[in-house]
Amino acid sequence: MTSYPLEEIFREVAFIAYHFHWNLDDILTLDHKTRHRFIEEISAINQRINENRSI
Repeated sequence: MTSYPLEEIFREVAFIAYHFHWNLDDILTLDHKTRHRFIEEISAINQRINENRSI
């Protein structure tokens, strides 16, 4: 069984915490698949915001 890289977990947690202001315990209770899905959604939101700023 391979473990998930610790540095990647730190990046995911920091990204979600920065954007959603969730605490560490709440983010760490999410499984990897769910954390990654939130990261995708946050990135999509940021992309739409940035696209609207350039109009």
